[in-house]
Amino acid sequence: MKKSLLLAATSLLATSALADVTRHALPNNSTFPISRAVEVSPETTLIFHSGTVPGPVNPDAKRGSREYYGDTETQALNVFKRMETSFKELGVDFGDIIKMQVFLVGDPTMDGKMDFAGFMKAYTKYFGTKEQPNKPARSAFQIAGLAGGPNMLIEIEAVIARPN
Repeated sequence: MKKSLLLAATSLLATSALADVTRHALPNNSTFPISRAVEVSPETTLIFHSGTVPGPVNPDAKRGSREYYGDTETQALNVFKRMETSFKELGVDFGDIIKMQVFLVGDPTMDGKMDFAGFMKAYTKYFGTKEQPNKPARSAFQIAGLAGGPNMLIEIEAVIARPN
């Protein structure tokens, strides 16, 4: 009996020593670049990455102007570049993101509606590609505004899974 318990415990520990991330695809062979759900093994370090906002694309423009930040696609690309820098310091990359929340402010040039298509143009350069096929579980919200002020249209936060 003791031998059986020891073997079972050893087997359980050996199994849990590998950090697994399982990404569950959307139903009906959907090609939309998100996962329906993502699960991680207990032996995985979770990193809760704070929201990242865009920096200026034209620092010579008036601070807070559209020219200063750019449109939604430009801002999203800027945010992803800033995240990439942070991820390198943390020893992870976009393929390690398991959950993403995207906050979009309505674009004044689109009658106050969020530019989801502009966001997706940037997003699909980083997720669901041949080079980086991993897709996070993701939510996108339209919000009233961001702390960065006018014409800042996007903030992205992420949960990252890093195997131990």
